[in-house]
Amino acid sequence: MPSHAGAAELLLARPPVVADGISLFLDMDGVLAPMAPTPDAVGPVARRTAALKAVEARLAGRVAIVSGRTLAEIDRISDNALVSGSGVHGLERRLKDGSIQRLAADAGVARALAAFRTFAADRPGVIVEDKGVSAGLHYRLAPDAAGPARALAQDLADQTGLSCQPGHMVLELKTPGADKGTAVAAFMREAPFKGAVPVMLGDDLTDEYGFQAAAALGGYGVLVGPERETAARYRLNDVDDVLTWLEAVAKA
Repeated sequence: MPSHAGAAELLLARPPVVADGISLFLDMDGVLAPMAPTPDAVGPVARRTAALKAVEARLAGRVAIVSGRTLAEIDRISDNALVSGSGVHGLERRLKDGSIQRLAADAGVARALAAFRTFAADRPGVIVEDKGVSAGLHYRLAPDAAGPARALAQDLADQTGLSCQPGHMVLELKTPGADKGTAVAAFMREAPFKGAVPVMLGDDLTDEYGFQAAAALGGYGVLVGPERETAARYRLNDVDDVLTWLEAVAKA
């Protein structure tokens, strides 16, 4: 998926601090919020909420959170700082007018949830997450379950046709047909994003779709975290660095 050469060759600079003419798309976990042992361990933070509100005002509304979390979780963690957003890897999307577009759940999601719950029943620390249009299997608290979890998820994906989406110590089987890149592209066809330069901030492989979509539309990606092979053009160190950069963009 990533398009740059080897990670050892990467020397990604910090992104420019510019506000005029850009549209901003932000992943949540690992970008706006630190990674946590469980999905519900992440909550609102005053600095994050203030930074999001300030940068949205500076960019005249051209800011959206594009996350693997549901829109409800995005709103909870961001303290309802933004209207525009996309959840579950592009499967649900809220427009600037507040209306929500959501793909219908594939029938295989229910089967995946049942299999994941059976898998988790005798493995303490494994968490199953029901997102409606996808099923998540978290094993951050049970790292020894990683191999069997990957095997189960791939087997279920082969049987059901669901898309297997790996993340940070999580595997997600989701309704096919959307990703973070399709979400970015859809926003860029609409006001107030249309006509601006898309900038996507993300940290893991699911965000590479967003980086590629931004680049295809004349913009760029910003990798958050250690350097690696990526389609992003720039890099920020961590969540604190992201918030510092957003605060600077809001004042640009």
